[in-house]
Amino acid sequence: MSVSRAEKKHQRLVLAQYGITKRPTAAKTFWKRGWKHVVAIAVSIYAVFPIVYILSGALNEGGTLTGSNRLFGNIGLGNFVDLFNNPQKPFANWFVNTLFVSGSAAIGSVFLSAMAAYAFSRMRFSGRRAGLLTLILVQMFPQLLALVAIYALLSEIGQVFPWLGIGSHLGLIMVYLGGALGANTYLMYGFFNTIPKELDEAAKIDGATHTQIFYGMILRLAAPILAVIGLLSFIGTSSDFLLANIILVKPEDKTLAVGLYSYISDQFNKDWTVFAAGAIIAAIPIVGLFLYLQRYIVSGLIGGAVKG
Repeated sequence: MSVSRAEKKHQRLVLAQYGITKRPTAAKTFWKRGWKHVVAIAVSIYAVFPIVYILSGALNEGGTLTGSNRLFGNIGLGNFVDLFNNPQKPFANWFVNTLFVSGSAAIGSVFLSAMAAYAFSRMRFSGRRAGLLTLILVQMFPQLLALVAIYALLSEIGQVFPWLGIGSHLGLIMVYLGGALGANTYLMYGFFNTIPKELDEAAKIDGATHTQIFYGMILRLAAPILAVIGLLSFIGTSSDFLLANIILVKPEDKTLAVGLYSYISDQFNKDWTVFAAGAIIAAIPIVGLFLYLQRYIVSGLIGGAVKG
């Protein structure tokens, strides 16, 4: 005689009252939650393995990257020593140049984009809508199309202002700022629109100016998007190869992406293990900046919350 679903449910409730519960089988537990752990472990291994492999190759003293299939079979710091003791390839200069160029470009991009986004979001002026549409239209064209124009422009500017032309870090920073200004401004514009305008009106009643509202209130509430744009700008400029290779000429003025390429550019003398050691050191500022800004992103989301 078959038992109905209601009767089975009643039996489970009666057993539960006396502390008698039916433990689920291993198969049911796996199909309910276990497969998620399997997928998470597989994805984690897939993501971490390249990092572990590069670290193993960097510590493989006197070996090759392809010959280091046995992970951490030979551990030493010889590749890191060779990285800093090569006078023809000044890694320390490349590291400092990257921090200066990427840091300046990230800070400048966040500052300029925030001011432009605040103007588009809070002020009403002629050409506002056309300006927003222009920002979207410009982003449709890849930056690769402007390489020839950028090189020609910096060459002509360098004849008048040598500190702003080809071979200067400041010229490269200006190119980075101009390339990222449109997208960053549009992203911040969308975030600024989510901040209630009633806060601006309340501040104006108290006598605050646009400058005081922008620096004292808007930037604090917009901490999450500022941190994200700053981080993305730093990562994008520090890993850029094409523009930095075209604009920077002297070996001591190059950035990490261009300088490290010299270790593997020679067809008959490719030093992959030293290159791996340089890649590990180059990733340290990015990881550190991400961990530092992660706290600000969380605190900015909490501090920027507005109660209705």
